Amino acid sequence: MTALTWDQAGTRLFETGVDHGVLYIPNSSGVYDNGVAWMGLTTVTESPSGGEANPQYADNIKYLNLYSLEELEGTIEAFTYPDEFGECDGTSSPEPGVSIGQQVRKTFGLSYRTRVGNDLDPEAGFKLHLIYGATASPSEKAYATVNDSPEAINFSWDFYTVPAVIDGYKPTSSIVIDSTKVDADALSDLMDALYGTVSDDPRLPTPDEVLAFFAGTVVEVTPTAPTYDSGTDLVTIPAVTGVIYLLNGVVRAAGTWPITANSVAKAVPAAGYKFPATAQDQWWFTFA
Repeated sequence: MTALTWDQAGTRLFETGVDHGVLYIPNSSGVYDNGVAWMGLTTVTESPSGGEANPQYADNIKYLNLYSLEELEGTIEAFTYPDEFGECDGTSSPEPGVSIGQQVRKTFGLSYRTRVGNDLDPEAGFKLHLIYGATASPSEKAYATVNDSPEAINFSWDFYTVPAVIDGYKPTSSIVIDSTKVDADALSDLMDALYGTVSDDPRLPTPDEVLAFFAGTVVEVTPTAPTYDSGTDLVTIPAVTGVIYLLNGVVRAAGTWPITANSVAKAVPAAGYKFPATAQDQWWFTFA
């Protein structure tokens, strides 16, 4: 049995920022094979709705709850947007530099990143957010005079989604990949698809393709060495995702643990993780 601990070093996680926005326009077959960089992205707000309980009654009691389908909608805010987004915002361009509004709005896909950090490393990793089947609704554009406190116009669009089919799961409009928990090579392959290479155009893989990138992969992680303070006779076990530490054969959570004799600490990989062949996984401490 392991006692719960709180606020250990390296476990105070947070998420912040938004960058690497990419807009994907589907072709006539619904394949998102045309990705363009979305610079000036300031905010992406995802606002799930639905999932509301509808209570059912029988035998004079509450019998069960049935839940409505969940839907994903949200808001995109940016200082600017790619020309290709005009089709998604109900604008047609019959001639270069000429735009006609109130036209049919095209569906689009979107990818963006958020940073993942902790108290030891504010840039420990990132999360990739993938949005499918989005449609932008008409939005307000406020043009204001320049004054003594000038500000750039922050455009804003509400969007709604139609979920994409994914094998073995309910249809979804959103997939999130955490770089700190997935195989680095598989993540690199996915990013090559999302952002393009010298030989391949950027595209948004289908949900099934995204899962296939990571199917059967094992994440490689290097254990950090525990430390021993001979003055206090305390061994400090670090917090490393994917690593389980044992002190004298007993699983220990991250934190400080007293020893009263010569001791040994051992690291073993958690399920779904592996150590490099050259990684050290045992440490001996001579009791002072």
